[in-house]
Amino acid sequence: MPKKRLVEWLRFKKIRSRFLAAMIMLIVPSIMLLGYISFNITKDTLTDMNEKTNLDHLRTSSEVADLLFRNINNFHLSIVVNDAIRQSLRSSGENPDIQPDTVNGRTSSRLQRLISSSFADTRYVTSVCLLDLKFRTYCFGRSDDAGVYEGSDKIAKITGSDWYKEAYESKGKVVYYPSDIFDETNKSFSTVKLFRDSEDPGGEPIGILVVNVSKTIFDKVFGGSKENGAFMVLSEAAGSTKAVYSHNDTVPLDGGTTAETLSHLRNEGFLVNPYYNQTTSWTLVHLVESKELLKHTQYIGLATTLIAAAFAVTALILSYFISGTITRPLLRLKKMMNDWTLGKRDFPAEFAQDEVGVIGETFKRIARENEELNARLINSELKEREAELRALQSQIKPHFLYNTLDSIYWMAILQNNKEVAQMAVSLSESFKLSLNKGKETILVYNELKHIEHYLNIQNIRFNNRFHYIEEVEESIKGLEMMKLLLQPLVENAIYHGLEPKVGEGTIRLTGGTDGPYLIFTVEDDGVGMADIAQTEQGYGMRNVKERLLLSYGPDSSLTVWSREGEGTRVTLRFNPTTQPKENRHSPEK
Repeated sequence: MPKKRLVEWLRFKKIRSRFLAAMIMLIVPSIMLLGYISFNITKDTLTDMNEKTNLDHLRTSSEVADLLFRNINNFHLSIVVNDAIRQSLRSSGENPDIQPDTVNGRTSSRLQRLISSSFADTRYVTSVCLLDLKFRTYCFGRSDDAGVYEGSDKIAKITGSDWYKEAYESKGKVVYYPSDIFDETNKSFSTVKLFRDSEDPGGEPIGILVVNVSKTIFDKVFGGSKENGAFMVLSEAAGSTKAVYSHNDTVPLDGGTTAETLSHLRNEGFLVNPYYNQTTSWTLVHLVESKELLKHTQYIGLATTLIAAAFAVTALILSYFISGTITRPLLRLKKMMNDWTLGKRDFPAEFAQDEVGVIGETFKRIARENEELNARLINSELKEREAELRALQSQIKPHFLYNTLDSIYWMAILQNNKEVAQMAVSLSESFKLSLNKGKETILVYNELKHIEHYLNIQNIRFNNRFHYIEEVEESIKGLEMMKLLLQPLVENAIYHGLEPKVGEGTIRLTGGTDGPYLIFTVEDDGVGMADIAQTEQGYGMRNVKERLLLSYGPDSSLTVWSREGEGTRVTLRFNPTTQPKENRHSPEK
């Protein structure tokens, strides 16, 4: 009921209102859909362009970083191959009595001269430190101590640090550490290299070289522009990600792997483009907030809303004028119909040549034809009454025929003529079953009895030439069916199949069910026929087929199979629950 009331509420009483609603429902959603599609296309285009542009930028930045970091690597190499510094480290390790201050001053001076004379680009180098095998520190650019590692447990702290282990595992390769290993400042990061003795055949370690690099090097790498988002450099170690460098310190990091960090940034509303740098094993990242990148696309939604509103107003105005040209003829047609129901027969002039005009002219024609039909109906009812009277009078005739056949039967019995008596009985019973008290339906059992009586008469005529086999399921004999559907098929089998045949013949009648359907088959071993279409020319078969379709609908069927010299088989199929209509004029006996 609520659904029905909703439909009635939405169904406007006036056609003009429906026309207006249809215009708005058609135009406004279309504009909104167009705006939505345009917004998404623009967003996807901007996103793709941003991704492509920034990937190209990151690729270029990675190449610049490789050049700068190659200078850092070369600077490491220039220190490692310096004989004087190598000799200082070797002697400090071999002579335990050497004074640290003497080595420190000499080594620092040599580092200073080396940096000044180096061909490598050292402008981003903030400090250089050497650690000998006894973990004594010699630095240039910072104090000669080990920073956070300075103390009584200095050696244990350094050997237990992850950068120290990674330097030894890398076997002489420069290791890029994301922060200052001495933890003195957050404005630089450290590069660490294991210092090996080149004169020793086994390349035994003689110290650790640490070069601290200013993070301003990344301004050179990325170009320093912050207008189109921010750049970050991410380093992953032991499943945890750290930011080596970031334009925007407020960008949240969750501390997971690099992939998890990038996914976290995307969930936070950033468009992220990563690029892996082979030299440092760091990930260069460009990120920009989605709302910042797509802020101009919001104007599409506003423009779409304004356009939709403009179209809606236009639709209101147009629908008002256009619907008037439709509703006025309809109102005129409505008035004409109301006048006709009140008995007025004076119709207005012709309508316009459009759809409404066609309806109006059709109604006028139907009204005139209705007057004629009313007159014919009165005449038909009079004739129907007359036919019913004649049908009542005709009930006398069957009684006369039954009495006559009964007299013939007793006269044959008195004369001991059994065949004539049997023929009279069978003819009487067959006639009773055919009339069936005026009803159109009959029990299957009685239809079978009708066939038996009919065959008794034919066998008397043809000296018992016809053998009849009945195989009908007992369960269907109590069902009703249209009368005279099977008997005409048996009659057809005798006259067209068995009578022309030389000698005896057999008729087999089978009946059963297939789901809700009854199936009857009448089969003979007569002469058969070459052209099955001949069966439709006969009155009996055509009459059965037409009555079957009229009574049981298109689901019913009558099929014929025949082969010349072998016989004929006719199959009926129908649903007995589709009860045929009674003939209301058929009198009952």
